[in-house]
Amino acid sequence: MLVFQIKQVQVLPMALSEAWTFFCDPRNLGTITPDWLCFDIRSEAPPYMYPGCIIEYRIRALAGLPMTWVTEITHVAAPHSFVDEQRFGPYRFWHHQHHFLEVSGGVEMRDIVHYILPFGINGRLSAPVVAKRLKAIFDYRRDTLAARFAAL
Repeated sequence: MLVFQIKQVQVLPMALSEAWTFFCDPRNLGTITPDWLCFDIRSEAPPYMYPGCIIEYRIRALAGLPMTWVTEITHVAAPHSFVDEQRFGPYRFWHHQHHFLEVSGGVEMRDIVHYILPFGINGRLSAPVVAKRLKAIFDYRRDTLAARFAAL
């Protein structure tokens, strides 16, 4: 079993309370997700995340196939962090930490994702393709956030 990791750090020119309000609202996730992923929240999404919150999405996975993805918010330490974990979806394991730290000039936002691909050795063969796709998703998110909050 091979555990992959993604780390991304970004500083946004905003107050910690503003960052928390934006990022803890699951309805904002679609605005920072690339259109080609065809991201759609299928369950009723609350205006804020809380431990035990279950959110069902529909996405287009590899090869453009539609797929259901169910996540649970497992930890919340407002306004500094929350964790979402996949309960059903494209990965064998998905654990995504979101950290927010007040710094000079705004808020440092840190994402740390650990994931395991499904299908054993066959899944590992797709690792470079999956890594490239995840990088594109997180790059889009970084660029969209920079553009959205630069005007503040």
